[in-house]
Amino acid sequence: MTDFTTSLAGFAAGPVTTTLQTRVVTSLSVLDWVAVGRAGVDEPVSKTVRNLVLDEAGAEQAHLFGGGAAPLRAAALVNGTVSHALDYDDTHFAHIGHPSVAILPAALALSEWDDRILVDLLEAALVGIEVSIRVGLWLGRDHYQAGFHQTATAGAFGAAVAAGRILRFDAAAMRKTLGLTATRAAGLKAQFGTMGKPYNAGLAASAGVEAALLVAKGFEPNMNALEGQYGFGATHEGEGDAETALAGLGEEWLIDSVSHKFHACCHGLHAALEAARDLDIAEPEVAEIRIKTHPRWMTVCNQMSPTTGLGAKFSYRTVVAMQALGHDTALPVNYTDKTCADPRLISLRDRVTVQADDTLSETQAHLTLLRRDGARPEATHDLLAPMTLSDREDRVRGKASKLIGSEEADAVWSMLRTGGHTRDLAALLAG
Repeated sequence: MTDFTTSLAGFAAGPVTTTLQTRVVTSLSVLDWVAVGRAGVDEPVSKTVRNLVLDEAGAEQAHLFGGGAAPLRAAALVNGTVSHALDYDDTHFAHIGHPSVAILPAALALSEWDDRILVDLLEAALVGIEVSIRVGLWLGRDHYQAGFHQTATAGAFGAAVAAGRILRFDAAAMRKTLGLTATRAAGLKAQFGTMGKPYNAGLAASAGVEAALLVAKGFEPNMNALEGQYGFGATHEGEGDAETALAGLGEEWLIDSVSHKFHACCHGLHAALEAARDLDIAEPEVAEIRIKTHPRWMTVCNQMSPTTGLGAKFSYRTVVAMQALGHDTALPVNYTDKTCADPRLISLRDRVTVQADDTLSETQAHLTLLRRDGARPEATHDLLAPMTLSDREDRVRGKASKLIGSEEADAVWSMLRTGGHTRDLAALLAG
């Protein structure tokens, strides 16, 4: 039997050998995280959690999105929540969650506090994200289907080892940190659609920081609490397929297949929008658009006639109609009640049909466009299709520029690529 915890702890504390692609993808995820966090500071959940932390006061150890500073655990809570407020952050489909919003707030808080350089931050982030993905794989779909939010559960373990990496933990300390995190990791899908969903990400980041700091101060937990009888996996519907989850650990970096969001809506809609990019769907040439998608998305993001901007983010018909009418689906400000009430959009939306197709994977969509001239162009897109590093960089940097401005986005990217102190990056969170 594989000792899952020991393997993860050894990896988390050990030397890291990466490719250029892995390093660049990690840096792009940090840029993306900063951009979506800066863009999310005015969301109601962001203001609520920030105000709670600032009202409590405390040691100003780490910067917050939107300004101010707070103790390490509180900073991780705020920054995790704020960066997931728009639900516009990166996703990993094997993890079944959002890795960066749980791991990066923990890694950044500890890195700033310990005055580490950006290379240390990026390495801790890389290791933490990789662990969160591996734990997500180990927990599996049964865990997710039972109602657990893996951004929060698997993410807490990634946040903990990222924090431990900054604190220079050896494998034994990492194992203790994973064991202690097992009693703190939590988050439910029941919170989806409420402020509770982004709060779950903040909880994961804060729990990881707390566990690592306690172990650093001599806390002695049950270091085997992740697996085994009464462990986290056994009590949280985890499948426990350790061999699959650990395959290639330290040599194959699963972060390379992270999926960055390029549209400010439910990720289930993105394959359809990407397929539409390959077709000329601009009005008034469109007679009808037919979308085929995996059956699971029919109950997640197939609202037929939403009247609110939030509802539009969960509607195939609406987002494709928006794209056809020239609305930039990458900008959160374009998802409004006014957009949903536009007669032109309603007319086109009602000519879009959505059909379940179980031959497609969850990351695929197929579009057929019926044009008024009789042409019927088709396109299929898979979100897992390999993207060249240059294309990924162009799109992530382009997204960041739209969210925080090209000058700010370029400054963050330059800092990540050329190095410097983490405190300088942290200072940019204030906006």
